[in-house]
Amino acid sequence: MSERAALRIRPWLRPALGVLIVVALLVRFGADPVVRGLRATDGTLLLVAVGLTAVATACCAWRWRAVAAVFGAEIGLGTAYLSCYGSQFLNATLPAGVLGDVHRAVQHGRRAGSLPRAARSVVWERTLGLIVQVAATVGVLALVPTGLRPVALVVGGVALAAAALVPWIRPVARDLAAVLARPRAAVTVVATSLAVAGAHAVVLLTAMNVVGVDLDGPQRLALALAVLLGSTVPTSIAGWGPREGIAAWAFVACGLPASDGLAVSVAYGVAALVATLPGGMALLVTHVVLVRREASSRG
Repeated sequence: MSERAALRIRPWLRPALGVLIVVALLVRFGADPVVRGLRATDGTLLLVAVGLTAVATACCAWRWRAVAAVFGAEIGLGTAYLSCYGSQFLNATLPAGVLGDVHRAVQHGRRAGSLPRAARSVVWERTLGLIVQVAATVGVLALVPTGLRPVALVVGGVALAAAALVPWIRPVARDLAAVLARPRAAVTVVATSLAVAGAHAVVLLTAMNVVGVDLDGPQRLALALAVLLGSTVPTSIAGWGPREGIAAWAFVACGLPASDGLAVSVAYGVAALVATLPGGMALLVTHVVLVRREASSRG
C-alpha cells in the first residue's frame, strides 16, 4: 500500500473500529437491548441530560478559560461557552469524537491570532480534564467493592507510568509546569473537571434508573464512572462504539447482564446526543460573530 493510500485510510480506522464494536454487540446480543434502551429514554432522562450538559459545558468553558490564559490565548467566558457547546455538538455528530475540538482550536486561533497557542490551550484543557477524571475514577473503583477493582489497579499503574515519563518529555513537562505554577488555574482545572465528571455521571445514573438496573448507590457510581471513562476512547462513530462495549463488559464485572449495560448505554447515548443539540445553534452564533469581527477588522 502506498503512503498516500495509507494516509487516506488512517482517518477512518478509529471510527471503523467503533462501527465494528457496535456490530459485534448487535450480533452477540441482538437488537433487544437497543430497543429496550430506546424505549426507556423518557422525558425525565432527557431533561436531566439537557440541564446537566449545560452545567458541564459551563464548567468546561471555565476550565478552558483558565488554561488558555496560561498559554497566552485568553478567551472570554461567553465565547468559550458557545465554542465548547459547538464543539460538543460536532463531537457527538461526526466520526472519531474529536473533530469538534479541532474546530474549536482553529476558531480560537483565528480570534487569538495564534493557532499554536490556541491548539495548546484546547489540547491541555481536554488532557487535564481527562487526568482528573482518571484519578477520580480510579479512586472510586479502588474504594468501592465491585468486580472493577482490578481495573483500578491497572489503570492507576498505567497512569503512574505515564506520569513518570512526563519529566523526560520537555514540551509536555514545560506546559504542565506552567499550569501548576498558577495555583488558581490548577484549582479551577481540578474543581471544574470534577464537576464535569459528576454531571455526566448523574445523567448515566439516571439512565440506569429508567432502564431498571438493580444495584446499590456506591456500586452504581463506580460503574457509571467506569463506563464514562471508557467512553473517552477516541475510536467512536459519533460517540457510539467503545462506550457500549465498555458498558457491556463493566456490567458483567459487577454481576449484571451485559444486555443491561448495552441498554443503559443506548439510553445514555440518545440523551447525550439530544443534550448537545443546542450546540448546533451555538456553533452558528460563534461563526457569525467571528465572521463579522474579521470583516470589521478588515474594514
